[in-house]
Amino acid sequence: MRWLAAKRRVIASIVVPVLSIVVLMLAWEGIVVVFHVASYVAPRPLAAIEAVTNNWSAVWPLTLATIAETVYGFFIGAALGFFLAVIMAKVAFLQRLVYPVLILSQAVPSIALAAPLVLILGFSLAPKIVIVAWIVFFPVTVNFLDGLTHVDKDLINLAKVVGATRRRTFVQIEVPAAVTPLLSGLKIGATYAVAGAIIGQLFSSEGASLALYQEHANANLNTAAVYGTTMVMTAIGISWFLLVAGFGVLVTPWQRRSVARPRVLARRQRKDRSRAFR
Repeated sequence: MRWLAAKRRVIASIVVPVLSIVVLMLAWEGIVVVFHVASYVAPRPLAAIEAVTNNWSAVWPLTLATIAETVYGFFIGAALGFFLAVIMAKVAFLQRLVYPVLILSQAVPSIALAAPLVLILGFSLAPKIVIVAWIVFFPVTVNFLDGLTHVDKDLINLAKVVGATRRRTFVQIEVPAAVTPLLSGLKIGATYAVAGAIIGQLFSSEGASLALYQEHANANLNTAAVYGTTMVMTAIGISWFLLVAGFGVLVTPWQRRSVARPRVLARRQRKDRSRAFR
């Protein structure tokens, strides 16, 4: 019966979000039809989808490029945020010195940062990746730093008493204790990463890009394509968020069960027996 309940939870976690998207689409359709909204102001959802699918051969390469910029920038920003949070947590003076600069860096609008980056890095992939990393590293740094500074001190003192090294204490106690806020920061960064890629495309794309494709459709009053590309951008952001959330589920099994699975427990018992006979 336990597996049946778990199966129902999985189905509910899939059906409910899909149902909410369907309700949103129906609301969009209803507003356009009931209020007789002109097609050049807001098309029907099906028209927006068809505007993308009918030109998929042109939209797909631009979508892949946007995904690549989002992924590269996300991993760079997440790695930078992780290591910066660790350094700030371990060196109190550095935390007091860097934290105000960290806050100040986010006071600069990302769209204002794009133009100077183009002057410095040129019309290439680099400015887009930097903007995405700029957006991602802040929530990762702040959330992970908050988690590291609130680790139970009694556990750390106990580890010192039993002779655990700093590295082992960090890996086995501090990181697991701070992984939940770290994942929160990663999910926030995943949500906004695609926005950074689009901002970078508006300023630093010398060729075709998804943002410039949308700008061209807007200039030609192709409203359906404008809404359609917006849906594509949204789908990229949602998909990346779901991937990060799924990764969080995999690395935090203790949040869903308080005891080990029977197979895992049996494996551990066999290892303990083999060590006892050595």
